Amino acid sequence: MKKITITFPDGSSVQVENEIRPITLMDHFGKSDKSILAVKVNNEICSLDGIIDINAHVEPVYADSKEGAAIYRRSLCFLLAAAAHSVYPDAHLLVGHSLGYGYYYTLETGSPLEASQIQALKDKMLSLAKENLVIECDTISYQDACTLFERLGLVETRKQLNYRTPSRIKVNTLGDFSDLYFGPLVGTTAVLQVFDLLPYREGFLLRFPKHDDPGHLPEFEDQPKLFEIYSRYKKWGKRLGVTSAASLNQLIHERKADDFINITETLQVKCIADIADKIHEKESTRVVLIAGPSSSGKTTTSKKLSMQLQAIGYQPKLISLDSYYRGRENTPKDENGDYDYECLEALDVPQINEDLLALFDGKEIKLPSYDFHEGKRYYKGDTMRLGPNDILIMEGIHGLNDKLTPQVPPELKFKIYLSALTQLNLDDHNRIATSDNRLIRRIVRDAKFRGKSAAGTIAMWDSVQKGEKLHIFPFQNNADAMLNTALDYELSVLKVYAAPLLKCVTPLEKEYAEASRLLRFLENFSTIPATAVPEHSIIREFIGGSAFKY
Repeated sequence: MKKITITFPDGSSVQVENEIRPITLMDHFGKSDKSILAVKVNNEICSLDGIIDINAHVEPVYADSKEGAAIYRRSLCFLLAAAAHSVYPDAHLLVGHSLGYGYYYTLETGSPLEASQIQALKDKMLSLAKENLVIECDTISYQDACTLFERLGLVETRKQLNYRTPSRIKVNTLGDFSDLYFGPLVGTTAVLQVFDLLPYREGFLLRFPKHDDPGHLPEFEDQPKLFEIYSRYKKWGKRLGVTSAASLNQLIHERKADDFINITETLQVKCIADIADKIHEKESTRVVLIAGPSSSGKTTTSKKLSMQLQAIGYQPKLISLDSYYRGRENTPKDENGDYDYECLEALDVPQINEDLLALFDGKEIKLPSYDFHEGKRYYKGDTMRLGPNDILIMEGIHGLNDKLTPQVPPELKFKIYLSALTQLNLDDHNRIATSDNRLIRRIVRDAKFRGKSAAGTIAMWDSVQKGEKLHIFPFQNNADAMLNTALDYELSVLKVYAAPLLKCVTPLEKEYAEASRLLRFLENFSTIPATAVPEHSIIREFIGGSAFKY
C-alpha cells in the first residue's frame, strides 16, 4: 500500500494511504471566514470532491480570489442551465456575452420572453440551491456522451464531439441534467446563493458578484454601446451559421475556412471604413483618439484607419502618447512601490494639450521622444505642423478619458474604443471570454517579439487587467464609435503558436493552473495554418508577417 505526502502552505504535512479527497483536508488550512470553493494541487485547480493520489502541495482556492470567482460563475451558469432544462425543457437556452458583472442569455421559447418566465427560472435556481444538491462530476464513454447530448437537445455541444473525440469524456450532472465539463464546479448547490436574473432587452442577465466582494451583487451599470456591438456580431454570425467553436471546426474540416476568413476580414475592413466615414461626417474633427485594452490590436487598427482616411482625402499624422511620459523621477508609484506608468499622472498632460492647441492653430511644434531605458523625455529635432487636410491620430490607454485633453474642445475630438469581442461560444452554454482571447494574443506576441515565456505573460496579466479596469473600461461609453477587433477564426490560428508555449509551463510554477485552463480551452479549436492569414490582418500584429511596419 503506497503512502502519499500532502504539504500545506504553512509548511506542515500529513501522510495518507493511497489517496484522499481535498474536502477532508479543510482543517489544515486554518480558521477563516472566507469560503473555500476548490484547492490547488501542485498548482492545478481541483474540485473539493476530487482525488489526490500523488505527493502534492495543496492550497485553498477562496471565493474572493480570481480562480474562486471563475468557479462560482461557471457553477452559476450550470445551475441556470439545469433550471432551464427543468422549467422549459423544450426551449433552447443560449449564453451570450458579458455585461455589467453578468452574462447575457436568451431563451428561445417561440415567443418573446416575459418577466414572469424569467422569475420562474430564478425561483427554480433558488429552489435547487436551497435543496443543497451535490453537483456530480462523472466520466462517461464517447458514445454515451453523444447519446446524452442528443437526448438533452444540446446541438452545438453534440456537434463539438465530431471534432473533439476523446474516448472518455467528463460531464457535470445535477439531477437529470448534464453538461460538458470545462473546469471544476462548486461541490453543492447550497454555495450558490448570491445571484440575480435581470430582464434585459430580448433576454436576461445572469448577474454575479465581483471576485473581491463575493457576498454582494454590484450595482448594475449598463453599457448600451457595447451591447449593440455584440448584438450586431451575434446576428452576423447567426446569418453565416458560424456561432460556436463547433461551427468553426465544421468549416475547417469541410475545407471552407478560406471563404470564412475572407468574409471576416472584409467585414472588419468595412467597419473601419464606416468609422472613417463618421469621422468625415463630423467635419470639425482634428484628432482621433483610440483606446482599448491590452492586445486589442490598437496599432494595426490605427494603420488601417489611416488608410481609410487617406482614401477619403485626409492626411493622417500620428502622435505617440508614450513620448509624453513625464520621466521616471516624476512618475507616481503604486501601492507596491513600483512606478505606475499606466496612471494618467505619468503623462505630461499640460504639454499634450499645449502641443495639440498649437497644432490646431497652424503652428509648428517640436515632437518629443522618450527613452524607456533612461526614463527620460528628450527632443531629437523632429517637428510637426498640420496642413488643411491633415488629421491627428493618437493611440493610448487614456484616449477616452477627457482628463487627457481637457483644453481641447469636444467638437475637435473623435474617440474610438476597441476590443476583441468574439461572438463565438464554445457550445450551447459555455461562452468565450474576451479576456481569454486577448491573453492568448498577448502570450503569442510576447513570445514572438519580446522573448517572454507564457508563464511570464500570465504572471503580469492580473496587473494589466487591473489597469484596464481603472483607466479604460470606465470610459468606454464616452466613445463616438466602437470597433470589434476580434476575428472569429483567429483562435484556430493562435492555437498553433500558443499551445506549445503553454505546454512549457510546469507544475512547479504558480501560473500552471491558468496555463492548463487555457490549454483545455484551446483543445476546442481545430487548427488553421498561418499561411491562410492575409498580410494586412490584425492577427499579423501578434504572429508576425504583417505588411505593416510596427
